[in-house]
Amino acid sequence: MKIKWQVDTPARKLRTFLRQQGVSRRLLAHVRNAGGALLVNGDNGRMIDHVMPGDQVTLVLPPEENRKTPVTPSYVPVDVLYEDDDFLVVNKPPFVAAIPSPLHRDDSLVSRVTGYYRIRHYNDIIPHLVTRLDRDTSGAVLFAKHRYAHALIDQELQAGRIHKEYCAGVEGSIWWHHRMITAPIGRQPGSTMKRMVRNDGKRAVTEAWVEHRLAGVTQLRVRLWTGRTHQIRVHCAALGHPLIGDDMYGGKMLNGMERQALHCRQLRFWQVRTQRWVTVTAPLPEDMRRLLKMK
Repeated sequence: MKIKWQVDTPARKLRTFLRQQGVSRRLLAHVRNAGGALLVNGDNGRMIDHVMPGDQVTLVLPPEENRKTPVTPSYVPVDVLYEDDDFLVVNKPPFVAAIPSPLHRDDSLVSRVTGYYRIRHYNDIIPHLVTRLDRDTSGAVLFAKHRYAHALIDQELQAGRIHKEYCAGVEGSIWWHHRMITAPIGRQPGSTMKRMVRNDGKRAVTEAWVEHRLAGVTQLRVRLWTGRTHQIRVHCAALGHPLIGDDMYGGKMLNGMERQALHCRQLRFWQVRTQRWVTVTAPLPEDMRRLLKMK
């Protein structure tokens, strides 16, 4: 995998130029130690060298492999919503785990994307999961396609510049139109998985708008400002309006929903290398369309 830049800035050290492109010391060390290369106009470059306007800088990334937990590819088709040289966004169906686990060794979203890479002959790269959804939550999921893209998008994630918007179906009729929910979230005592609102929890901010009021169900548009585990599920339950089908947090089954009625409908991120915003929309799956009477 080669990353190329045409220098269009005044003369400066190669070290400074690479830092301005978001190339970290850690990534450079990995390139040096794992068989990659750093080239200036086709020749080996040194950090102390100066690059001039018009020079071409090439970062040759070494082949990637997941040494810790090798992933078995799954060839179940993936619904690709967006793809470029650096990023891939897929529409995750419900009931699919994001990553392999002892319960889901052979079929997870990462396994399916690995299979997609094999079919497309994307050699020497592995999927880098950037955003994650619960197993029973559907919708848009972002992957970086190589180590450099992952480093760039992780900076955007840490800075809060990846925006996710959800569609949720909750119990009951909500009287308000818009609300900021700022209740802190922490682990529920005695459980490794379940979360709850608690005063000593971590800061959690959820913004919600009512879109439709139906018989016994309210459709919400939800935006996350923080990324706590089960955040939307916990905040809705704390308001007395748990997600339909979310039995972990008190939600009732309704209209055939066999999982929490939650879907990541829109994903928006800044593509650093192409310098543009990318907005991707994932259509609602059949079970949520039926619940929200959209057919």
